[in-house]
Amino acid sequence: MLDTFKHRGLRKKLIDTLKSKGIEDTNVLNAINSIPRHLFLDNAFLDFAYDDVAFPIGAEQTISHPYTVAFQTQLLQVNKGEKVLEIGTGCGYQTAVLCELGAKVFTIERQQLLFNKTKLFLPKLNYQPKMFYGDGYLGLPTFAPFNKILVTAGAPYVPEALKEQLIIGGKLIIPVGLGETQVMHEITKVSELEFHTTTHGEFKFVPLLEQKAV
Repeated sequence: MLDTFKHRGLRKKLIDTLKSKGIEDTNVLNAINSIPRHLFLDNAFLDFAYDDVAFPIGAEQTISHPYTVAFQTQLLQVNKGEKVLEIGTGCGYQTAVLCELGAKVFTIERQQLLFNKTKLFLPKLNYQPKMFYGDGYLGLPTFAPFNKILVTAGAPYVPEALKEQLIIGGKLIIPVGLGETQVMHEITKVSELEFHTTTHGEFKFVPLLEQKAV
């Protein structure tokens, strides 16, 4: 679990790369600069941990590009103390970013292998999100409403359950599309029946899986 001067230097270079690509939120940049991304990867990828690249993490899933993590998190505009629901825990890297921002994080993972591994790993880095094994399409109605919801996998449509679980004024960030790429959607809940949607370009995510009850 070493985090060396070399690793910290490589993170600084990553932050410079993210800035050059348009990431401006200081809190997001500081969070990413604080997290040892190399610890979330298999040994085979350690030399490239701070490149702006996605890597496989098992169960046909990936850890997202740092730029994608930063972009989604910047859109989410997390404030300290907010309840944030993450759909797709994966290896826990995005989860850690949300925790660094001071959010009260609730996170769902569909893959049992990743859920078991990440549930044991994140506390070793002093992150304590509330983790659930289940169907992200359903959200977590028992713990709703949420200030923010972040989906880290490509969805063919926007699940109504997630929109319902937002507070008024809350925000959902979700990549939507059936093809190899998805369009990033920013959805703000204006009232119980009214939502405002803006889009922010194309990204590539693994598919959001369903049919697993919480």
